[in-house]
Amino acid sequence: MPASEPFESFGDVAELAEGLASPDASVRRLAVIELAETASFEAAGHLVSAVSDAAVEVRLQAVRALADFGGLEVVRALLRGLLDPDREVASAAADSLSDIRDPEAAELLLPLAPHPSAMVREAVFRALKALRVAAALGPAVAALADDNARVRVQAVGVIGYLKMIETLPSLIGAARDADPSVRLAAVNAFSFARNAAAAQAASEALADSEWQVRAEAAEAIGRIGQHASSSAVVGVLRDPYWQVRQKALQSLGKLKARDAVPDIVAVLDDELASLRKEAAAALGDIADVSAREALAARAADPDPDVRKTIVWALGQIGAS
Repeated sequence: MPASEPFESFGDVAELAEGLASPDASVRRLAVIELAETASFEAAGHLVSAVSDAAVEVRLQAVRALADFGGLEVVRALLRGLLDPDREVASAAADSLSDIRDPEAAELLLPLAPHPSAMVREAVFRALKALRVAAALGPAVAALADDNARVRVQAVGVIGYLKMIETLPSLIGAARDADPSVRLAAVNAFSFARNAAAAQAASEALADSEWQVRAEAAEAIGRIGQHASSSAVVGVLRDPYWQVRQKALQSLGKLKARDAVPDIVAVLDDELASLRKEAAAALGDIADVSAREALAARAADPDPDVRKTIVWALGQIGAS
């Protein structure tokens, strides 16, 4: 066979497909693997059939393999996989669905949005999130009231990925959800909105009971870019979790928060080198001359990365 012929190292698709008729499930599973390796459109049809195989291990391999193929027939097969009695197969089908970014798949996914199974609903919204189709907005907003938090998280993702300013109230509402994973997703999602309402909601989330949500809120404020929020961020420089303080320092630098310079300078003496480095970086981003003396006094910091960042920050102030 000439070197230009495709699939030469994997064999003929029809020949490989014969393995799917074997009475031995391990042979059928191997046939699925080999068919997938061809990356052939012709192979996709055989993989679709394997989703209905009697053996769990074959169905599992088939739904995993279909992640690399597109088309509505593949989507239909993966939707069958979602309803598989074996949870591992159903979960793998959900993963594969989220990897297929064919907008035409939305017409097959949307009717399943109210499915009785929470796992199916979650998978449907996870797949719709990647598609970014406006038709998913209504079902996603409705799903914010779903009794399953994992479904609500994926619904938030659908809404956030669409980045439509009119959805901001729904996302802000989700930031007050009873479940922290939903609140975390919502704070991340509404940070696309560069306005005062988003900044206020993120500032409120700085007081969340979960440190991960507080960290996300601190970071979101830097993305939103409303300088008026900087005073709220300064407050979390004393948060018990260093991850929150780190995000706060980064956002204060992005916001060019000159009024926060004294509070940031105090972090130059933190016991954690990573926070001292972030403080120096924030002061360099702000480039206010009032920080020059404090930075120069710490030029001999014991950590080389901190020293390097201080030198950079002093250069930024000198150039301002």
